[in-house]
Amino acid sequence: MVVLTGAGISAESGVPTFRGAGGLWREHRALDLATPEAFARDPDLVWNFYAWRRELIAGCTPNAAHLSLADLATRSNLTLITQNVDGLHQAAGSTNVLELHGSLWRLRCTACRQTWADRNVPLLLPPTCPDCGSLARPDVVWFGEQLPRATLNAAKESARAAAVFACIGTSGLVEPAAGLARIAHEFGAQVVEINVERTPLSAFADRVYEGPATAMVSRWISEVVAGNLDLLDPE
Repeated sequence: MVVLTGAGISAESGVPTFRGAGGLWREHRALDLATPEAFARDPDLVWNFYAWRRELIAGCTPNAAHLSLADLATRSNLTLITQNVDGLHQAAGSTNVLELHGSLWRLRCTACRQTWADRNVPLLLPPTCPDCGSLARPDVVWFGEQLPRATLNAAKESARAAAVFACIGTSGLVEPAAGLARIAHEFGAQVVEINVERTPLSAFADRVYEGPATAMVSRWISEVVAGNLDLLDPE
């Protein structure tokens, strides 16, 4: 089984999506700050934005959907692919997680490109590399940047091998993540969609659960996963 999650699964934990007209921070469009150009122009501004996001998310906890997936992973061969950078899947106990867009809880050196975990809240700004002392940046994928090749390749491999591919809380609009469901469909997987509204993925999904992730994930597990006992660990 493979599960792809997007912002919708974390929305019920209080994590904002920063999309749409309301995505403002200190009168800046939040999406305008998530670019390499913004960081090159004003790294202090961008780091203040990300430090604020870290403080906000530090107060969020995994919800029932995160916890249900973590529990399911203990009973099945489950690969979890996420577009989220909030770390809530890991906080819920999931371990086999492919983070397509990186993590707010990792930093990356702008010079030597070393990465390291940092859970400090508040974060001492501006953060610097512990090895070479150069400026660090959030280890997230900004608009205009490529996804980590190894992570994307692993996600595509998982999609090709999936018997069941579930998309939870994702708009189906952001590529290349949205293409993973199509790959799974082309290779014969049963595609399941869980979202508060229909998306472009709905057209080829075998099952569509329309509603909040906290309610619909448990329903999917009881109806679909329980009906595919070969996907579960015989123990």
